[in-house]
Amino acid sequence: QVQLVESGGGLVQAGGSLRLSCAASGRSFSRNAMGWFRQAPGKERDVVAASTSSVGNTYYADSVKGRFTISRDNAKNTLYLQMNSLKPEDTAVYYCAARGSTYYSGSYYLKDQYDYWGQGTQVTVSS
Repeated sequence: QVQLVESGGGLVQAGGSLRLSCAASGRSFSRNAMGWFRQAPGKERDVVAASTSSVGNTYYADSVKGRFTISRDNAKNTLYLQMNSLKPEDTAVYYCAARGSTYYSGSYYLKDQYDYWGQGTQVTVSS
C-alpha cells in the first residue's frame, strides 16, 4: 500500500523558514514526478513546486520562486520543500503528491497528473 507522509509543518513568524519532508512507502518514486501543493481555507489546491525524475526539471509557482526549493532524495524515497522568507500568505495546508506513471508529462505541475496524496501538514505564518 502506497503512503505519503508529510512532516515539518508548524507555526513560524514572517521571514522565517521551514523544511517540509514527505516520506513515501509502498513503492519507489525515483522515476516519477512528485510535487508539493497547498490549500488555504476557501481556496482551491494549487501547485507550489514540482519535480520530475529528471535532473533540472522543476516547476515553481510564481509566488514562491526564489524563496522555496524542492528537492528529493531518491535513495530515501523522500521529497523535501525548503521554505525561506515565509509570508503570511503562505499559510495553508501543504500536501505532497506523487504521479503513478513514470511516463513523462509536460503538465507535471497540474494536480490532476498526480495519483497519490499525503494527508497534509499545516503551515501557519504569523505577521
